[in-house]
Amino acid sequence: MIMVKGKVENNEYKEPFSKGILARSLVVTDMGADDAYKIAAEIESKLTRENIDEITIPDLTQLIIRYLEENYPVFAEKYKKWRIIRKTKEPLIILIGGASGVGTSSMAFELASRLGLKNLISTDMIREVMRKIVSKELSPVIHKSSFNAFESIRTPTTSIDPVIEGFINHVDVVNVGVEAIIERSLKEGISTIIEGVHIVPGFVSRELMENNNIVEFTLIVDDEDIHKGRFYSRCRRPWVKRSLQTYLDNFDTIRKTQDFMIEQAHEFDSHIINNVDVVKTIDIMINDITERYGDVSVNKQS
Repeated sequence: MIMVKGKVENNEYKEPFSKGILARSLVVTDMGADDAYKIAAEIESKLTRENIDEITIPDLTQLIIRYLEENYPVFAEKYKKWRIIRKTKEPLIILIGGASGVGTSSMAFELASRLGLKNLISTDMIREVMRKIVSKELSPVIHKSSFNAFESIRTPTTSIDPVIEGFINHVDVVNVGVEAIIERSLKEGISTIIEGVHIVPGFVSRELMENNNIVEFTLIVDDEDIHKGRFYSRCRRPWVKRSLQTYLDNFDTIRKTQDFMIEQAHEFDSHIINNVDVVKTIDIMINDITERYGDVSVNKQS
């Protein structure tokens, strides 16, 4: 049996080499799960052929990198960047926004699983907390959904679509909580994913967004039929309280909020992803994170 030696707070430990754990770490390099497990098995065979029955984590990491460089150079570069991300003390803040029904929650969960991040926060939860703090009389828009907040505007303007005005007011209130979580995560050095309809490019302060640790994505669904079909899937889940008819009745306003988010994403340089294929969306996000955040980490460590 091959044993891997590690150290935590100056205390040494040993554990068996695991192809499964190695394969999961390789998946982040954009290779499929089957390929990752195959390469992990190849590395295990290499250790066995070389009669290595005990190896330190740093030595194992270097062996993996050399093996990838010799046999899978494209994956090697991504793996090296990801190792830098995992080792750096700098927190990673991932913002995933999108209109109702485009799949921000599902993608955030998948991304957190792939990257091994434990801190995943929904803006819907932030909104619920703020509803307990801010009364309906003081801020009626926050007690509505993002797509029908316009119904609670006391004095609507004439210069903007009322749906968008209500959406902007709704997002503005929730954004107070979003910024607080970002600031706390940066201060405490905690990597965090924040997802939801309230993640709209241009609303988080420029001072915060200038921090290179923050990566923002805007998910959309171009095809209206596919978008509408997502609500049928969502409402089959037993924990979803809102009825399908509510979403269908408000579908046009939901599409308006998506159009607004696309405009904002173009203006504020948020990465727009047409979220039709789960695997493709996750791969795009991971590629963007490893390219942008990996380069930042290299610069900070050099």
